[in-house]
Amino acid sequence: QVQVVEYGGGLVQTGGSLRLACVVSGDTMSSYAMGWFRQDPGKEREFVAVINWSGGIIDYEDSVKGRFTISRDNAKNTVYLQMNSLKPEDTADYFCAADRGHYSYSRDLYDYDYWGQGTQVTVSS
Repeated sequence: QVQVVEYGGGLVQTGGSLRLACVVSGDTMSSYAMGWFRQDPGKEREFVAVINWSGGIIDYEDSVKGRFTISRDNAKNTVYLQMNSLKPEDTADYFCAADRGHYSYSRDLYDYDYWGQGTQVTVSS
């Protein structure tokens, strides 16, 4: 049974930074593309960033480019999302997801097979 667990959410002021971590257990994470998504209550879950299995392909949603960095450590079965220059509009629940497609790096949440429970990020103005 593959499990995905996020860590690192919290409250931060505008302009601050947070680093989210996502740990995968039950399988070797190196087989998966890993994505981060976020969701405000009452809104659809939206793509934030994705990293392919090797880390060689990375994609970001436009509003986070230059501020967020996704990375992975396959030896630790962990993927990270470093979030800098945070804005109030970044406030959301952040979800980590694993895609079993070995060559995948999808923005589509329906391509992902395993999801974490989410971690809350609140950016105060």
